[in-house]
Amino acid sequence: MNQNHLSFGRRQFLQTTALAAATAGLGLYDASPASAQAAPKRGGNFTFAISAETPHYDAHGSDTFATLHFGAPFYSTLLQFNLADYPKVKGDLAASWDVAADLMTYTFKLTPNVTFHDGTALTSADVKATYDRMRNPPTGVVSTRQATFIDIDAIETPDPLTVVFKMKNPNPAMLEHFASPWNWIYAAKDLAANPNGPRTAINGTGPFRFGEHVRGSHITGARNDKYFRQGRPYLDGFRGVFMTQPAAMMNALQGGQVLAEFRGISPAERDRLVQVMGDRVRIEESSWTLNLMVVFNTEKKPFDDVRVRRALHLAIDRRAGAQGLARTATLRDAGGLIRPGSPFAMKDEDLLKVPGFGRDIAAARNEARRLLREAGVPNLTFVLHNRNLAQPYTPAGIFLVDQWRQIGVNVEHRQSETSPYLAGMSSGNFDVAVDFSNLFMDEPSLALAKYLSFNKAPENRSRAIDAEMDRLYAAQSRERDFQKRFDLIRQFEKRALDQAYQVPLLWWHRIVPTHRTVMGWQMSPSHNLGQDLADVWLNT
Repeated sequence: MNQNHLSFGRRQFLQTTALAAATAGLGLYDASPASAQAAPKRGGNFTFAISAETPHYDAHGSDTFATLHFGAPFYSTLLQFNLADYPKVKGDLAASWDVAADLMTYTFKLTPNVTFHDGTALTSADVKATYDRMRNPPTGVVSTRQATFIDIDAIETPDPLTVVFKMKNPNPAMLEHFASPWNWIYAAKDLAANPNGPRTAINGTGPFRFGEHVRGSHITGARNDKYFRQGRPYLDGFRGVFMTQPAAMMNALQGGQVLAEFRGISPAERDRLVQVMGDRVRIEESSWTLNLMVVFNTEKKPFDDVRVRRALHLAIDRRAGAQGLARTATLRDAGGLIRPGSPFAMKDEDLLKVPGFGRDIAAARNEARRLLREAGVPNLTFVLHNRNLAQPYTPAGIFLVDQWRQIGVNVEHRQSETSPYLAGMSSGNFDVAVDFSNLFMDEPSLALAKYLSFNKAPENRSRAIDAEMDRLYAAQSRERDFQKRFDLIRQFEKRALDQAYQVPLLWWHRIVPTHRTVMGWQMSPSHNLGQDLADVWLNT
């Protein structure tokens, strides 16, 4: 089976992302996408806004977009998603690949003559060291990718340009997991010298070389003249400016100090830009493979009690929240663990029957009050740990405080910068938090990985251990019959919502503004994709 063959996993994946493909790149005010056909021009420096600053440089141990928007231009991955034909994959470092019919062996041939920015030649040993680090991180190294690659049994390197992955179990979505934007390839020698080196040092094979990082200000990169893709990148360099204040970012967009913000803006901000800038701005919209969650620290009382967690889950009127927040925030849809509208997602008529997602909020809140009384905490007080990003964390936090107030719960809403926010959740230094499920495709094995036991998935910030959920996850990830897999996912989802270690709040809607001079960038349902800037050019 070669790379041009659609395996069962690929066919299934294409079905599950039909909605995403249909909605990606819809320009509400301008039908011409940034990738409109024109002869690319070389040169120029591109400045864009990044609405949060990465806490460190290591994509393997990160799940915030800030790391990708900061560092993706410096690195390559084995495969990547083809955004012109999403969600199909294409080669990045891989020149070709072959997948065994039983999905138990993946063989990749690497592009020759690729070098790291320090001049070292890339070989299969670097790919092996990278994936070994993600699937079996050394002591002291955090890998939020570990659960994704649990089915890999061994990695072989028969020659410098061939890497072979042997599987313990078939995983229908494995090829797409190899295309994850988080799987930056690091140099084996760098990892051997310091397994945690990528947190503070950059040495990749990407289209741009690291320039400087000034904390609180910007990140820069310059064209890699030895980049392995001929003719790329088009830009001389880029500058990512950290802009955590929406007003400052909007003013910079309007004034042309920055030419894009790739994460996403609110409907109100969109309307303001269109009104002021007219045809100088391009707006592209899509549903988003991202949701906000509420996570309860199960190692702290009273959140170790399922009754308390379930009560707080039941008190949230997601239907009203979706309607109200959609007007002012990047939040749009009520849904379960899988993005609404994709075939593996729970249908809305079934979701209405699930506690916490129904329309009878009065009955749900009565049950919530009863559960709190039964648990001995009728007048519960706690701190809600949240990120200080205006979109959509601040409005989501305000909404949650109001929802819980209506069942007699008193909540202090405390927001922090991205780095301490993430550090607090990773260390367990919180009561209840607004968290996020940051996906790049609609594959259930990716979406559900965050709900695995904490000892298998460090990104599960509830710190819960649940062997039954681990069992169901493994079963669904290896099931090749669509209906059987659908049923297993429903069982997983039911247990996740019943136990309420962490629960979905609302799914996002992506709105991306770019100046009309920005060309070559492609919209997708994920703000994690397409950020290496290799194809971006300026039509000035």
